[in-house]
This record gives sequence, structure tokens and C-alpha cells, in this order.
Amino acid sequence: QVQLVESGGGLVQAGGSLRLSCAVSGGTLRNYAMGWFRQAPGKEREFVAAISWSGGTISYADSVKGRFSISRNNAKNTVALQMNSLKPEDTAVYYCAASFQFRTTNDYNYWGQGTQVTVSS
Repeated sequence: QVQLVESGGGLVQAGGSLRLSCAVSGGTLRNYAMGWFRQAPGKEREFVAAISWSGGTISYADSVKGRFSISRNNAKNTVALQMNSLKPEDTAVYYCAASFQFRTTNDYNYWGQGTQVTVSS
């Protein structure tokens, strides 16, 4: 069973940066496309970024383009989300997810438990 564990969340001031990491176990990372999603209080979970198994295809939500960067290290079974120029509206629980196919919708096969990101104004 594939397990995903996020880390790196926390409290940061607006304009600051955070780097989220997702560790994958129970499976081989290169078999999966990976994505990051987020869910703010009272809102539905939304797509943030996705990366194909090779890293050759990447997609971002319009709201984070130019500020966030997704990357992966298949040798270390990790995926990262570098978040710069953070805004209060980026406050949410961030989830790492794995899919057998590259997608930007939330029908991924495996999900982590999430890590809280709070951006203060």
C-alpha cells in the first residue's frame, strides 16, 4: 500500500516562503504522477500543481503560477512544492497525492494526511 507523508507546513508572514515535502513509501515513485492540492476552511479541495512521472510535464493552477514550483526526486522517493511570495489566501491544508496518470483533477489514487500552511497578513 502506497503511503504519502507531507511535511514542511507552518506559519509564515505574507511574502515569505515555505517548502513542502512529500515522502512516498510502499511503492516506487517513478510509477506515479504526483500532485499537490489544498483545502481552505469552508472550501472544496482544489488543484495546486502536478508533475508527470518523468518530470517532463508540469501544470499549475493559475493562482500559484510564477510563485510555486513542483519538483520530484525519484531516487529519493520525494516530491516537493516550493512556495514563494505567499499570500494570506494561500492558507490551507496542503495534500500530496499520487496517480497512475497525469491529471489536474482530484481523482488521484493515493493521498497524504495533509500539512497546514498558514500565511499571516
